[in-house]
This record gives sequence, C-alpha cells and structure tokens, in this order.
Amino acid sequence: MANQRPKREVHPALRKLLQLDEQLTEKFCLTVNRFLPLRALKIHYKMLEVSCHGLLWLIGWLAFIWLLNSPRHYQMQTNFFVGLILDIVIVAVIKAFVRRRRPSGNVPDMFATYGPDLYGFPSGHASRSAFIVHFFTQLYPLPVFCYPPMLAWATSICISRILLQRHHILDVIAGVILGILEGLFMGVIWFSQSTCDDLLSWLSDERVEGAEYHV
Repeated sequence: MANQRPKREVHPALRKLLQLDEQLTEKFCLTVNRFLPLRALKIHYKMLEVSCHGLLWLIGWLAFIWLLNSPRHYQMQTNFFVGLILDIVIVAVIKAFVRRRRPSGNVPDMFATYGPDLYGFPSGHASRSAFIVHFFTQLYPLPVFCYPPMLAWATSICISRILLQRHHILDVIAGVILGILEGLFMGVIWFSQSTCDDLLSWLSDERVEGAEYHV
C-alpha cells in the first residue's frame, strides 16, 4: 500500500543483541516456570501489574492529595506527581519512537492499554517502580523499615513483567535505568515549598500560608 510505513532498518549488531535478548527471555521464562507454574501464579502477576499501573497511580495520588489536604506534605506530593507524569510521558515517547514489539507469548489482556502501550521498550512498570523506590529512599526518605517491602515490590514487578511475557529482559533493564534517571532529574528540579503551595492551593478549602489566592 502507498501509505504503508516503510520497514525500519536495524543495524546488524543491534539485531544480534535483540535476538539474544529474545532467546534469553524465552529461556528465563521456561526455566522459572518449571518451578513456578504460570497458571497458579498468574493472578499474583496480574495483581502486581495493576499495582503499578500509571493511570491508577495518577488517580490514586490525586485522591491522596485531596483527602489528606495537608500543606506540609504539598512539596512531597507535588514533586512525586510531577515525576509520575514525567515517567508516563517519557516512556510513551520512547515506545512510540522505538516501536519494539512485545514478546510473542504476550496475551493482550492488560488493563487500559492504548497507543504506545502496545509496544514493549522500555517497560513502563519497571521505570515507574524504580522511580517510586528512588523517590522514597533518596528524595523523600521513608523510615528504613519501609525499604525492604518497597524493594521486594519493585523487584517482583520487574520479574513478573518478564514472566507474563509483557517484556523482554532488556525492556525491563532499560525501564529500571530510566526510572532511576527520572528520580535523579527530579532531585535536580525539585520544586520549593512555596511553588508547591501555589500549585496545590486550589485543591484546599483552607488558606495555605504563603500561597496567593485570586478571587
């Protein structure tokens, strides 16, 4: 067809790397599923998938801001929300540009999948979980006892993405690296308390000290 997009040329070295990635991913899934049957654990993988879905995190975080309505938390809430949006946008742009297909064994039953989400590189779940862990360990550290469950959750997210055959191994590795880079970037542009008060004051019924209101 005249309007059909021309097939993209892939460098031989990159093609070999991608083929190796596909082989290793398939071998990893086969090996692990010998000991952990996919059918028995798929419900847990799906729960992990939902627990790191970008849309649910955005909606949940907005609800958290609204319900908590705590000016002293505005800075943390705003910076985290900006980081979430940044992650979703960057992942979508890269997926749309790279257009790497998901593994052949992937079943297209993922919740709220659209547009660039049809592609697999990089893993948005991996980048988001890595960003969340980085944020709450480096930028806004939670108590140390929260670290093990956070790390276990993020690690489980990454492994489950491969075992569900949503992503190849390189997709997940790239996602983790991207999430850490996003966290580092948020550390550089970290918004001040006054800026966050101004941004979120419209969500509050009470006056925030230092924020400006226009009637």
